[in-house]
Amino acid sequence: MSDVPSASSSLASHGSFCQETFVAILDFGRWAPSADNTQPWRFELAPPASIVVHGFDTRDSCVYDLDGRISQLAVGALLETIRIAATAHNLDCVTVRRPGLPDTRPTFDLRFEPSTVRRDPLVDFVRLRSVQRRPLRTRPLTHDQRKELEASVGQGHEVRWIASLRDRLAMSRMLFHNGRLRLRLPEAFDVHRRIIEWNATESIDRLPDRAIGLDPLSLRVTRWAFASWKRVSFLDKYLAGTLVPSIELDFLPGIACAAHFIILASHPPRDTDEYIEGGRALQRFWLTATRLRLLLQPAASPLVFARYRREDRHYTASQSCRALARRVTDQLTAIIGPDALDRAVFMGRIGSGRPAAARSTRLPLAALCEPRQAADQAGSAIHA
Repeated sequence: MSDVPSASSSLASHGSFCQETFVAILDFGRWAPSADNTQPWRFELAPPASIVVHGFDTRDSCVYDLDGRISQLAVGALLETIRIAATAHNLDCVTVRRPGLPDTRPTFDLRFEPSTVRRDPLVDFVRLRSVQRRPLRTRPLTHDQRKELEASVGQGHEVRWIASLRDRLAMSRMLFHNGRLRLRLPEAFDVHRRIIEWNATESIDRLPDRAIGLDPLSLRVTRWAFASWKRVSFLDKYLAGTLVPSIELDFLPGIACAAHFIILASHPPRDTDEYIEGGRALQRFWLTATRLRLLLQPAASPLVFARYRREDRHYTASQSCRALARRVTDQLTAIIGPDALDRAVFMGRIGSGRPAAARSTRLPLAALCEPRQAADQAGSAIHA
């Protein structure tokens, strides 16, 4: 890709050992998924045979990133992607998290060692993996597809399926109310407004509007409304402004899929390291789905609102939004049970269909390979 030479030249001062290999590995690693394409990581070369990953989170600017857990899942997916990419160069990747640093800045030393490890076939699907927010086919997953996906998450995690029409309808109703909650939540307005790149089919650091899943008319109305919170409130109060998007983005896609899935940890995840491991499991699941020619859409925010309620955490002054969040949590609990809800790491829907015509891309590798001081500032600057 065009950014690789510039990244390579910018790293020339770090010595020649595996320089091209490091660039190739990181160029794959940067395609790991992250919420709203925030890419909460920066890279630092540490010669002779190491890479430092500086993670950060968006908890201070995003209501959905409770305790940084969503960002930690993304960093876990990044680390797993780097491990997978290293196998294409006959390398093992040994990852050690640096002790004594705050959870807002998890930092990892990655050491690469020659190995006879086989090339991981998932490496071929790292760049192909994407999100499809439009309806999928309802054809059930085959027995073999389920088994491969279940095996992909490895020890310590399992996959729960929600596949019958009745259960998909129940999930769709829950997601519909969750969609209305997200659009009505004042604390989420700035998040939604800043993550969209308008009139775009690709975006290096946001979501292109044509990948959101709205029809052209709804998209124009949404763009008009996102100019101010007053407009959003006006549409919701007088023109049922959250109704159509919630049907189009949540209810209908919730039915139109092969199944919903939930990735469960063996016990309730409580710390950064456990969410990092959850992100690794998620990425293996997602890449395996891509290899099986299946498409996926995340739906993690109901789990976030459930945690807010379970831990009695304050996140909004809106009484109506808190009531709607309780409804969402009660509906999800009725579908999967309280034990699964407590152990849930991630959830979404899956099925076959046409790949998305628009997608998020990534920042150039040169922009991610910043000096250490720039990496330390990335978390505060990313949403400025």
